[in-house]
Amino acid sequence: MTLELVLSPEPDPAEVFERKTFARALPGSALAARPRGSSGSRRLSCFASEFPERRVKAGWRFGSKVDSARPRHRGSAAWPRFDRVRRPCQPSQGAAPLRGAILALLACLAVPHPALAQRRYLIELGAAGSVMSFSDSTDLRTGPGGLGRLGIWLPIRLSLEGEGSLLKPKTKSASVGVDVKTISGSVLYNFTAGRNNSVYLKTGVGSTTYGSNCPTIGIICGTGTAWLGGAGFRIGIGPTVMVRAEGELNRNVGGDIKFSNFGGNLGLSFMLGSKSTLDSDADGVPDSDDKCPGTPRGAIVDKHGCPIDSDGDGVPDGIDRCPRTPRGAVVDSLGCPKDSDDDGVPDGLDKCPDTPRGAWVDASGCPKDSDGDGVPDGLDRCPDTPKGATVDALGCPSDSDGDGVPDGLDKCPNTPPGTPVDANGCSAAQGGTPPKRQPPAGPPPAAKPAPPPNPTPSPQPAAAKKPHIFVLRDNAFGPGSARLRASARGTLDSVAAALAADSRLRVEIGAHTAPSRGESDSRRFARLRIQAVRAYLITKGIPPQRLVAKVYGRSQPLTADTSATGRAINRRIEISPLP
Repeated sequence: MTLELVLSPEPDPAEVFERKTFARALPGSALAARPRGSSGSRRLSCFASEFPERRVKAGWRFGSKVDSARPRHRGSAAWPRFDRVRRPCQPSQGAAPLRGAILALLACLAVPHPALAQRRYLIELGAAGSVMSFSDSTDLRTGPGGLGRLGIWLPIRLSLEGEGSLLKPKTKSASVGVDVKTISGSVLYNFTAGRNNSVYLKTGVGSTTYGSNCPTIGIICGTGTAWLGGAGFRIGIGPTVMVRAEGELNRNVGGDIKFSNFGGNLGLSFMLGSKSTLDSDADGVPDSDDKCPGTPRGAIVDKHGCPIDSDGDGVPDGIDRCPRTPRGAVVDSLGCPKDSDDDGVPDGLDKCPDTPRGAWVDASGCPKDSDGDGVPDGLDRCPDTPKGATVDALGCPSDSDGDGVPDGLDKCPNTPPGTPVDANGCSAAQGGTPPKRQPPAGPPPAAKPAPPPNPTPSPQPAAAKKPHIFVLRDNAFGPGSARLRASARGTLDSVAAALAADSRLRVEIGAHTAPSRGESDSRRFARLRIQAVRAYLITKGIPPQRLVAKVYGRSQPLTADTSATGRAINRRIEISPLP
């Protein structure tokens, strides 16, 4: 099919007559009117013809050889001369207002919606109103129209898009409406801008058809291949709805003549199948699926984005440094139990939160007092005080008159010194019964001197001559803690047995550190380990006053090696007998 595009002002009847007459005179001329539907090539040319009477504007013709249309000789006035003057096709100057309008729209929509989130898109379906400023060579005015598009988003910021548009411009010379249809395919590269906005560049190729029926003269008509290039932006006004604006260059490349049209469009895009990718609390669960969006950073969460708290202390796993806290215990911000009285029973479970430090407590955190003297075990230096006796702050009974009967049990508290008294602390002169007091006083002295040399445990002092030092290495405790391991119990049980065998034996629990921490931190850590050893021996029935604690620090290293192995050797607890 031959496609002809001829542009001229509205033809003068006399001029048309002259052209038809000239065409009949030159049968091979391309100025002869071609019937619609005739065959021919699609070579595109741009020319301007100049008549003696008037100047003819630029025109298009596909498949014509206008060079053969020039007369060979000067003719009479009835035969006008056709002097053709070639000039390049110039782009339209009407694109400046369009570009200004697009820039103004960008300024108005530059601020993103604050409630929107980043999303992953799949399908983009859109429609827009469009306008195109055509090249002067087409003799078309700026015309409005519309378009529809369908795009598929790829993972690497690319999207593929197909687009169809229809414009309704009019010719400048005759104000005749012309349909301009374009079908194109493009590749878009998208840049994220803000939270739910994007800017993109596009390039593609398409086919543009001018007119539906090709008239003889005066209207552009035909189909040509066009290269497309442009840029645009999207502004989110909802999770899946965007305002889209675009500027586009339509460059005809389908013939010998090249010309460019500039256009723009503004419309809506609907992002189908999109999904939010924003994770405001960085827990690995997108906000769209996160049922607990305020999860603290570092917490371990379930598939719904909610923190896991295996010990129920209110501090999520991942942040909780003590993940096995007993339920009901009061914890700090790191999830470790608080123990305000240091009795080993966490606050919240401790029914006696004001227990004196060093006192033995039961499972509920309340002090034990086996002799009922009001001084808790662990602090009581005389744990076998008779019930009812008055004791001092250390739990030992007082005897103000020195008669051997403790105050509180002594019914005659002012007995003269040296006066024999009965079990109630009264002498015969005070109404007591000394005879009952005498037998226990007489025979026992005869029987009591014998037992001290006879008990079998007496060889213990001989062992003191060659003292044995018990050593707890660094591995006897949990890593970085003062908690005794099961492996340390054998050594401590041996110490407890030696102390139980000799009631006069006292030991020193000495802590040695290594130069791996600050001196103050090392000493504090050493004291905690001493307390752990001391508490274990006390639970074995050893009185606290027989256990002397001392922190040596780093003053007595076993090795000068500062490596991890050397530091582990120097960190130790030594239990040695005191003279």
